[in-house]
Amino acid sequence: MPGKERTPTMSEADINTYAVLLAGGSGTRLWPVSRELYPKQLVNFIGRDSLVQSTVKRLAPVIDSQRLRIVCGQEHFHEMRRHMLEINVPADGKIICEPCGRNTAPAILLAARHILMAETDAVLCVFPADHMVKNIAGFHERLETAIGLAQQGHIVTFGIQPHYPETGYGYIQADRKLSHGARTIGRFVEKPDLETARQYIRAGNFFWNSGMFAFKASVILDEFRTFAPELFEKMSKITFTRDGTADPSYATLPNISFDYAIMEHTSNGVLLVSDFGWSDIGSWKSLYDFLRKDARGNVVEGDVITEDTQNCFIMGHERLIATNGLDNMVVVETPDAVFVSGMESSGNVKAIVTRLKETGRKECITHRKVYYSWGNRTLLEQKNDSRVYRVVINAGAAFQDDPEPFSVQHLIVVDGQARMTPGQHPARVLKTGESAVIGKGGNFLIENTEEKTLCIIQVKIT
Repeated sequence: MPGKERTPTMSEADINTYAVLLAGGSGTRLWPVSRELYPKQLVNFIGRDSLVQSTVKRLAPVIDSQRLRIVCGQEHFHEMRRHMLEINVPADGKIICEPCGRNTAPAILLAARHILMAETDAVLCVFPADHMVKNIAGFHERLETAIGLAQQGHIVTFGIQPHYPETGYGYIQADRKLSHGARTIGRFVEKPDLETARQYIRAGNFFWNSGMFAFKASVILDEFRTFAPELFEKMSKITFTRDGTADPSYATLPNISFDYAIMEHTSNGVLLVSDFGWSDIGSWKSLYDFLRKDARGNVVEGDVITEDTQNCFIMGHERLIATNGLDNMVVVETPDAVFVSGMESSGNVKAIVTRLKETGRKECITHRKVYYSWGNRTLLEQKNDSRVYRVVINAGAAFQDDPEPFSVQHLIVVDGQARMTPGQHPARVLKTGESAVIGKGGNFLIENTEEKTLCIIQVKIT
């Protein structure tokens, strides 16, 4: 059980360096792949790794994976844990859960407090969990420089060298040059219009605001105490459960970004000029811009056939996609939704997500396949009077569904062996090919006592 923070006393050379990954948010601009219960940091857009897995991997060897903390929503805990285990990073003690999202300043302060439960002081390197980097060696060089600057008491923000007038990013104006590519910070500016962005590029001292930072925990606590006293005071009373979840009073914290709370006020901030092929993957167009194109300017993933198609982003998951006569388009297919848009207007998908929420559509919240601590369940078919699921239960795990007063349930074992306890009745074993019927309003418990996964088809009939 975490205790109280200690007063920092260690010398700069002795303190450990931690990576703090901010993994909140829903990533609605990348719908239909990214959803409320399956945000973009958990998605593997291209290749095998999800964005959070890629972020963890690129920290090595600069930061030991044992000194990793991930701040995420409580509803994403089990899935985040699964993603860490998939890349052989033990998740125990590394995931800090927010009961609700309160923006980046509370998330960073929460992580600092959690780390200081075990350390007298530490250098914290803060990264969004859903960004991409092309030049890993260049990233490592800048990261090592940032750690050195942080050890000297600076609050470092990574300013990305802009190569074109991007209107989707905030900018930071840099002033006086310091050593190692660092500069003093002039001001933070919001996302500009196109002409203003062009002026920033011509000026030569404006950089993209990446949302990545490095600082000593003791330094940042002093800054919060000075510039965000209400947040600091309320956070000092927050406690953690054994699994790293902050208590419900977290919801009363101010909703404020780290830039507004600290960076726009501190005199310790420096900008580290960086150019390592960074993107925040904030839209389908930015993902298209980041990835390598084929000879016709297309980015294609999945079972796709193109004819007379160029400059397009096309992603499929389960079905064949065939395109003809397309130019500068986005086509994204998932098992329950298809998104088609002009490339330049693809960022407007947030308006579609808003309409889905207003009409109560589940497609903005979850996919047909939902992961749980015990395994996963996939909706195979839904009609007015029936639903069919594929239920996969991990070895040694148990599945218990909520009783439904008006539904009869059929359970068929298609792979493995199940120990089923229907309500108050004695348990029975169901082998592959065997089935059971649960009457209206009945409940049941299915346990997988074997060493391999168990697969069941669950049919609910109203």
